[in-house]
Amino acid sequence: MQLKVIKLGDAKLPDYHYAHDAGLDLYVSDEVRIAPGERVSAPTGVAMAIPEGYVGLIWDKSGHSHKRGLKTMGGVVDSGYRGEVKVGIINLSRQEVVIGKHEAIAQMLIQKVEHVAVVEGALDDTERGEKGFGSN
Repeated sequence: MQLKVIKLGDAKLPDYHYAHDAGLDLYVSDEVRIAPGERVSAPTGVAMAIPEGYVGLIWDKSGHSHKRGLKTMGGVVDSGYRGEVKVGIINLSRQEVVIGKHEAIAQMLIQKVEHVAVVEGALDDTERGEKGFGSN
């Protein structure tokens, strides 16, 4: 499968850092500064054509999340979208975080999508039933 990508300026193309990585690294096209508690849409400077029947799911880079307190938000890129891919990020730390130009900020997994028919009706019984958060 191929992923067609165009640069919308001085951008770095997504890539797999290691041969067996699950996600493509996404890079910021400009320096981004995120104050504590602030949410930003970090520009990647790229647009892409995700093949029909697939979706791009944006996830944290573990180093950014564990070491710097950054969390990605709302990371679904549909196959019909052709605009710039931006990464929603919130800074959960107590200090400003600076992401340098062309630094990897997130990763995107390309995954197959299954569409379902939504049908209203009775639900089958299961062992868990309606037990919610914290149930054992």
